Amino acid sequence: MIAAFEPVTEPVGLLRPPSGPTHPDPGFDAALRGVPARMLRSDGSEVVLAVRRWHAEAAGDDAWLLDRCTGPVLDLGCGPGRLVAALGSRGIPALGVDSSTAAVTRCKARGAAVLHRDLFDVLPGRWQHVLLADGNIGIGGDPLRLLRRAAALLRPGGTVLVETDPDPAAYWAGTARVHTPEGAGRPLPWAVVGADALRAVAAAAGLEVIAARAGRRCFSELRLLA
Repeated sequence: MIAAFEPVTEPVGLLRPPSGPTHPDPGFDAALRGVPARMLRSDGSEVVLAVRRWHAEAAGDDAWLLDRCTGPVLDLGCGPGRLVAALGSRGIPALGVDSSTAAVTRCKARGAAVLHRDLFDVLPGRWQHVLLADGNIGIGGDPLRLLRRAAALLRPGGTVLVETDPDPAAYWAGTARVHTPEGAGRPLPWAVVGADALRAVAAAAGLEVIAARAGRRCFSELRLLA
């Protein structure tokens, strides 16, 4: 099934060979099953996670991301797969990647193509677009490393689409735990990046901002520096 969505056949991944998904965090896994959740950061900030949006169909502000996808898309940290499914309905080949069993199960139920894998493992192909939506620029707590990873997965002329924090100057890195009525997850490396801060991180990763959108949800599109 995955082969139909691969732009090329050779794997891309200079970081480590496939190791399979990491042991799922119980907090994130519960949220990805639809349980209400909040994230408590090590700096004391607390954020209510948009679980309903994750599990709904793509709508509203998601259109900014979807409309920019003109070729094969890799969605890193795809969660329940609403963007992958929406792209498929538009005739755009798309593949989700997530380490959560709950997320992969939901993606498959939607008919979305998905890999149950850590996003830093070897991944197939090179892609016209790589998505880091819903705050996924924070995965791993090192936005520079993550953007370099995303850039390595692009085909020539491709772009990285990033959802940023509503505060354009925001930049924080530390650990965070997801809390649900079922209990708390373990501390995970996490980061927060606003649009202005993203420009500096992107430049260090060999990328430049070519479009941005501010509003209730904020997005930036990045391409490789010439």
